[in-house]
Amino acid sequence: MLPVLPVLVPLGAAALSLAAWGRPRAQRALGVAGTAGLLAAGLALFARVSADGVQVVRLGGWPSPFGIAFVADLLSAVLVVLAGVLGLAAAWGSLSAVDAPRQGHGYWPALHVLLAGVAGAFLTGDLFNLYVWFEVFLMASFVLLSLGGTRPQLAGAVRYVVMNLLSSTLFLAAAGLLYGMAGTLDLAELSQRLRAHPSPALVSAVAMVLLSAWGIKAAIFPVFAWLPPSYAAPPAPVAALFAGLLTKVGFYAMLRVFTLVLAPAGAVPRELILALAALTMVTGVLGAVAQGEIRRILAFHSVSQMGYMLLGLGLGTPLALAGSIAFLVHHSLVKSNLFLLSGAVELTSGTDRLDRLGGLWASRAGLGIVFLVTAFSLAGIPPLSGFWAKLALLRAGVDAGAWGMVACAAAVGVLTLLSMTKIWGEAFWKAAPSGPAAAGPAAGARGGPAPAGPPAARGAAGLLLPAGALALLIVGLGLAAGPAMRVAERAAAGLSDPSAYVRAVLGPGGLR
Repeated sequence: MLPVLPVLVPLGAAALSLAAWGRPRAQRALGVAGTAGLLAAGLALFARVSADGVQVVRLGGWPSPFGIAFVADLLSAVLVVLAGVLGLAAAWGSLSAVDAPRQGHGYWPALHVLLAGVAGAFLTGDLFNLYVWFEVFLMASFVLLSLGGTRPQLAGAVRYVVMNLLSSTLFLAAAGLLYGMAGTLDLAELSQRLRAHPSPALVSAVAMVLLSAWGIKAAIFPVFAWLPPSYAAPPAPVAALFAGLLTKVGFYAMLRVFTLVLAPAGAVPRELILALAALTMVTGVLGAVAQGEIRRILAFHSVSQMGYMLLGLGLGTPLALAGSIAFLVHHSLVKSNLFLLSGAVELTSGTDRLDRLGGLWASRAGLGIVFLVTAFSLAGIPPLSGFWAKLALLRAGVDAGAWGMVACAAAVGVLTLLSMTKIWGEAFWKAAPSGPAAAGPAAGARGGPAPAGPPAARGAAGLLLPAGALALLIVGLGLAAGPAMRVAERAAAGLSDPSAYVRAVLGPGGLR
């Protein structure tokens, strides 16, 4: 039952949190314990998959393609561990950086439901249930985004919901078309039935619909406008969880279905994906350079960095796919950490506007060191995790002769470093402003503690602790680049040759 535990644990924690309504201490304890349980279940699943190969659970004992299957290969197991790490970091930071009214009005149950939806999306072996798990975490994320009811939150929530409902509509339409074409939505069965489909043009059309649906969820060019206001509004732990996981689930869906189902049918639009990768990288990083608030800079970088992941999918070679997987893990850790750090900056100074910040290196050297390590990793400075992931993608581009994409990725890396240097220079290095320029926003503008005094100091310290732990993990991944890349290469090999996945789900007789 290991493939089901990463879903059952957060769902159980959500139910217990609802039962503990009105008892904040119990809810907080369950919040941390539930995310720690998800991480433990993910690590156990990773160990089992690493040792014994693809794991399959068929609910009710029904064989595929009739029953609901949970399938865990190495990619799924790695991403479930990632969800556990980021969930625990967000829960840890929420203890001090999310105000008591929010925590007492559904925050913890929604957090666990979101993690259950993410884990379910990573582990399902069925396209319709992938849609269901998308809707589960969409509902939970809407609650977390709008909880508190401030004007920026509601404005971001409306954009978020409208665009994601459009995405869900396209996804459901594509699933209906695929069912009509193949008579099943089981991913392993689809990969076999679409190989010899009599209408390749129809399969390619469905691929375009899926690319549109998941492109919205992943916030790629040109459908990313919903992301910056949505990620800039909620409390820092919520923004960290969104940035680390939600867009990555959209990319995971592309990675899984395009390699397992559509590649055997010859329906992957690689040239289009590469063009979208370049446009996503460039527009996102230019938007980041133009911003004057830390959260919005980071939000635009979330867009830009999706382009690197698309680059690996577009190239499609085993090395490129390994680079995409390594980059996905790296970026999730780094971007979540930067949003936690942005919350610590805001609680310390009362604002995240660069023109109102300054002097943080002198007053908060620990915060500055953690930010510097994480920002350098985002920019791809060796020997941190971002360098090795980008290096794998650039090597794959050189091997494929995609010199234009290599040049684009390198130039975007330079601009990423420029915008991170901008944050460092304005917030940490320059002298603290005085007079009217130093005035921050009103207390609780993003739903956290007041931006001054002991509560704010405790909130900033509470965010710095999980941020420091994530920074150590980022450094560790960089120093252990060899073993980490070997895991990514094994996961990519499973995507390049999905026969083990199909055989595990359908049995030896199902592989054609």
